[in-house]
Order: sequence, then C-alpha cells, then structure tokens
Amino acid sequence: MRTTVRFTLLALIALAGCAHHAAPATTTPVGDTIGEPAVAAPDPCNAAQAAVRRDADARAAPWSLAQHLTKNFADHQVAWLMKDAAYDKYVVATHAVHFGRCDDSGCYLFAAPAAVIHAAVTAAHADGGHDPAALGKALGLPAANFEGPLRMMTLDVAAVCVRLPVEQDPGAWPCKSADDHDCFKFGGYTSGGIPELMVIDAPVAPATVEAIP
Repeated sequence: MRTTVRFTLLALIALAGCAHHAAPATTTPVGDTIGEPAVAAPDPCNAAQAAVRRDADARAAPWSLAQHLTKNFADHQVAWLMKDAAYDKYVVATHAVHFGRCDDSGCYLFAAPAAVIHAAVTAAHADGGHDPAALGKALGLPAANFEGPLRMMTLDVAAVCVRLPVEQDPGAWPCKSADDHDCFKFGGYTSGGIPELMVIDAPVAPATVEAIP
C-alpha cells in the first residue's frame, strides 16, 4: 500500500493583491493591446545552466531537449525515488528547499518520467512491500538502490529549469568502456534505457511524496 503525503517543508507566504474592479475580459493572449507582440515566458534556467543546456543540445544534435520533452515528458511530470533514511536525513532534517546534490551553483537531480517510475513501483509491489530486484530491473539500476523503505517524489517541472544531463553533473558516473553498465551515458537515457532529465533546483514545497514500504 502506498500512502500519499503532500509534503511542505517551508511555510509558504501568501501574497494577496487587492483590486477594486474586475479585469475586463479579453481575447488577447499576451500584451496590453491587440497586435502587441507576445512576451516569451522567462527562462527558468540561469545564465550558466542555459549555457550548459545549449552545449548539451549541440552535442545531442539532431536530438534536442525540446524533442526529448515532447517524446518522453509531454505532461511535464517527473518522479524519482529515495531511500527513506536518506529522505529523512537530507530533506526533512535539513529543512531542504530543493532536492538533489547541492553545491554553490545549485542543486542537481536526475529524474525520469513520472509514469515510468509509478508503473515500476506498482509492478514491484510484493507482500505489502516492494521487490528491490524487480524495481531495479525495471529501472535499469542496481537492486541495492531500492532496498528498504523508499519515498517516491513526483513534481511538475513546467516552470523548473531542466536540460539533458551531462558528465559533469553531480552524481553522474561516466562509463569507462562500452561494456560498462550502471554508469552515465550522454543522450538523455539511463544505461537501462529509461528517459531522464537533469532538474536544477527542484523545489521541495510543491512535490508530492509517497511512502513505499
């Protein structure tokens, strides 16, 4: 059985604005006047991450982040798993604002399509818990990564900085030969063939957290 927990570590400050009159209805999608050019949404990536994103797209050509998102992350939903003890240590105990491996440049998180992770967890359900070997096989990762109680996080990344992962990302262990397994290979897929994204500064507050016994 999985228990869904809506997890918020930080108190959210609600900012409310007052208006004396309702805004008039308009069919203009963006801008104050009809015919005004549409305003592009702000880039969620900072300048440094935007540069890494461009370089990764150039390496992956003719593949690109846009194609990767359309094919594998069309709903913008990503998910990942953590051991329960690690979650308590690195997220709860520290009152973390972001998930991932953090340094002065940001927090870095590998994530897969939510539907893929959810399906793998459901298929690995066994005797009131989960089968680490089945979960590892489904995700192309060592079974040891999934031993013991887990937490499954799900997050909408439509407004979060994402890009193709690269070898320099924290947690990426480059393959040393063509025969190596359970290591990082550039291209947007794990060594087991699961689509993946690098999520920068994945926020804790809006994530949905589920306990996996």
